[in-house]
Amino acid sequence: MIFSTKKLKLVSLFLLTAACSFGQSNTSALLPLPNHIEQITGKKNFTITSQTTVKTNLPKQAFCLFELQRILRDRVGQSAIMGGFTASGNSLIELSTDPGIQGKEHYVLDISENKISIKGATQDALFYGLKTLDQILLGDVCNTANKQITPIRIDDEPRFGYRALMLDPARHFLPVEDVKFYIDQMAKYKYNVLQLHLTDDQGWRVEIKKHPGLTETGAFRNPQTGPNGPDNGYYTQQQLKDLIQYAADRNVEIIPELDIPGHTVAVLATYPELGCTHTDTIQKIMGKTVDLMLCANNDKVYTVYDDIIKEIAELFPSSKIHLGGDEAVIEKNWTKCDRCQSLMKQLGYTKESQLMNYFFDKILASVRKYGKEPILWCELDNIRMPANEYLFDYPKDATLITWRAGLTPKCIELTAKHGNSLIMAPGEYTYLDYPQLKGDLPEFNNWGMPVTTLETCYQFDPGYGLPAAQHAHIQGICGTLWGEAIKDINRVTYMTFPRGLALAEAGWTQMEYRDWDSFKERMYPNLMNLMKQGVSIRIPFEIVPR
Repeated sequence: MIFSTKKLKLVSLFLLTAACSFGQSNTSALLPLPNHIEQITGKKNFTITSQTTVKTNLPKQAFCLFELQRILRDRVGQSAIMGGFTASGNSLIELSTDPGIQGKEHYVLDISENKISIKGATQDALFYGLKTLDQILLGDVCNTANKQITPIRIDDEPRFGYRALMLDPARHFLPVEDVKFYIDQMAKYKYNVLQLHLTDDQGWRVEIKKHPGLTETGAFRNPQTGPNGPDNGYYTQQQLKDLIQYAADRNVEIIPELDIPGHTVAVLATYPELGCTHTDTIQKIMGKTVDLMLCANNDKVYTVYDDIIKEIAELFPSSKIHLGGDEAVIEKNWTKCDRCQSLMKQLGYTKESQLMNYFFDKILASVRKYGKEPILWCELDNIRMPANEYLFDYPKDATLITWRAGLTPKCIELTAKHGNSLIMAPGEYTYLDYPQLKGDLPEFNNWGMPVTTLETCYQFDPGYGLPAAQHAHIQGICGTLWGEAIKDINRVTYMTFPRGLALAEAGWTQMEYRDWDSFKERMYPNLMNLMKQGVSIRIPFEIVPR
C-alpha cells in the first residue's frame, strides 16, 4: 500500500494515540510475549555509555555481535566497545553461549545495574535474546531516550520449535531483495522457518541446471513484461545460496516447496509428455489450464523429478523438502489416462486415488536417496475407511501440514495414531491471504474467501486445547500467503502484519500467558516501528478503543 504524506501522518497519529492510551514500560512492546518475566525492583537502571563494553565468547564475525551493535545504534545512538571474554567494567554487555542452558532457542536475558547478560546454548538463542532486548528498548521509550534500561530478568523458550511463514513467488514472483526484506521482518518476531512455494500452475521459480527449460519456459507467464516480477522471474542457484545464508544468519531455515502431482502446468509447459495420455496435446497455458497433473505411470516423470530433487537437495541445507500433494484433480487426469488405468489394473487398485500411494512411493524414494525428509499437505481424501476404521496412507516419515478448514481435529487425531509429525496451518486461523475485514480488496473478491480477522488469528491455539500428551506430535505453526492476489512485497507485508504478530505469539507463548487485551497493547509500538522502517502494514482500526 502506498500512503500519501497526509495519510501517513494521520495513520502515525492514530497509532501514537492508540499506543499512548496504554502505559509504557520495559514490557510494553514484547512480542511474542516471553514465557517467564521477572521484574527487578529497588535497583538502579543500567546505563549505556561511551565506555559500555561487550564481553563475549563468540567469534569476531558472529552475526549476533553485528546485530547487537545495530540495535544499540538504532535505539540509543551509541555503539559499544568490543572486548574479549575477559572484559570487565561498570557498564558491561555479556553475550555468550552457555552449553548448560537446555534448548536450542532457550535464552536468558538478565539486566542489572551494571550489566546486561544474554546467554543461551546456541547463537540462535542469543539472537532471540537480542530481539527481546530490542523490544525492551522500543517499548520503554523514556528510559531509552536517556540511554537507560530498567532491570529485568527474562528466561524464555518457545512453546513450539517450528514457527513458519510461507511465501508464494510461484504465482507472483518476489525478487531476492524483497524476500530478504521479508526475512528481516519475520525474524523480529522469532519466526524460524520460511517456506518458499517455488512451483505451481503459474510459474517455476528455481533454476535446475540439468533442465534449463523449466525456467526458460516456466518462469515467464507473461513474456511481454519484465524479467523480475510480478509474472516473470526465477531464482538462480547462486541467488538462493546467498538467500539461504542471509536467512540462516537470522535463524531462519528456508524449506523449498515443489508442488506435485497437481499444480504442475509450469512443468508441463516445458515437458508436455509428462502429463496423462489424453492431455499430451492440450495447450499448456500457465495459470489457465490449472487442473492438469503429472502422469502416475510415466517413467520420465520419475527420472525428471529425481534430477530436480537431487539439485534441490544439494542446494538447500534444510533436512526437509515440501512436495505439496494437495488439490489433485484426479478425475480429470488419472481417471481418463490409458497408462494410469493400466497401472491400476496391474496393481489391483479399485480407486484412482490409490495411485497417489504408487506415485509418492516413487518420488519419496528420490527424497530419501538424497538424504531429505518429505513434507506434504494433509489431504483427508487420502484416508480410506474399510470396516469403519481409518487407515492412513501417508508414509510415517512424512511431516504433514493440516490446512483444510474444519478438518484439523481429525488430522490431529489421525497423525497421532499413525505416528506422523504435524504442522498447524488451518485455513480459518493461519491463511494470511484471506481478507482481514469484510470488504477488504482485492482479497475479498478472490474466490469469495472467508474473512480471517486479527482477533481470529490471535485466538488460534495450535494444541486445540488438548492435553500435552495428545498433541506432542505437533511441531509448530505455519502462516501462509498464497500469492494469487498478492503481487508485490508491499502487499505481502500488508497481508502479514498485524496478523503475523498474532500467529508469532501463538507459536511461541504458552497459552496460560496469552491475553488478547495485553497483545493489543504490545502490538501498537511494534506497528509504529514497522511503519518507521518502511514496512507496509494494515492498520487494525476496527479493534481500537473508541
